[in-house]
Amino acid sequence: MMKNLKYISTLLFFLFAVNSFAQEDEFRVIENNAFDLGERLTFDVKYGFVVGAIAEMHIPRVKKIAGRDTYHVTFKVNTVPSFDLFFKVRDKYETYIDSKGLFPWRFTQHIREGGFSKDYSAFFDQRKGVAITKEGKHEIPRYVNDIVSAFYIVRTFDFSGMEKGDKFELQNFYDGKVNPLDVVYHGKETIDVEAGTFDCIIVEPLVKEGGLFKNEGSIYIWLTDDEVKMPVKVKTKVLIGSIDSELTSYEGVKGNLLSKK
Repeated sequence: MMKNLKYISTLLFFLFAVNSFAQEDEFRVIENNAFDLGERLTFDVKYGFVVGAIAEMHIPRVKKIAGRDTYHVTFKVNTVPSFDLFFKVRDKYETYIDSKGLFPWRFTQHIREGGFSKDYSAFFDQRKGVAITKEGKHEIPRYVNDIVSAFYIVRTFDFSGMEKGDKFELQNFYDGKVNPLDVVYHGKETIDVEAGTFDCIIVEPLVKEGGLFKNEGSIYIWLTDDEVKMPVKVKTKVLIGSIDSELTSYEGVKGNLLSKK
């Protein structure tokens, strides 16, 4: 009898422990028909008609972080050799996005723009609600984004019922602070780039801090008007005009590009 009671109590304790762990690790699940491992997008970065840099967005691997599978996403911008003499850029951003919940676990930023440089990293402990940087621990809301993971989750949103001016509300953590990151819908447009002709939706992320360039300004993004929502063009307004990034090639796209003409 005593053996049976011990067995039952041990079993109940084990089941309780397993259930508690499951509840602790109970994260959201988001349907993702937009991107997957192996996607690579390449852009010409132009100032006027001159190509000054090449940008690449890539998902080269899946890596386990904090016991979860994550998409390792890289974003790089390098000036072409002819521009290196005047203003050399070697920027690299990396984020590790939970493959099921599409929230970040880790973010790094390495900026080299002319004489300016910055290195930054954050680990997002999504279980404990803290971001860990070299400055210490910072409280964060659950599923907070970095600027790159925010871009990828936007690709899974449904814009079909939206009117111009409607927006999605996200939150972005950078340099110890959580800032709102609204994404405003600006309608549709068909555009031609080197990679082809695409029907697109236009969105504007209202980035306060942690943007994809040191000199931040208004950013408009053209995404394919289908489930993939592949970025086709990015226009960044700066003090002396605008910088246009246009898609030149793509590979490893997850779904069908129904918007391609």
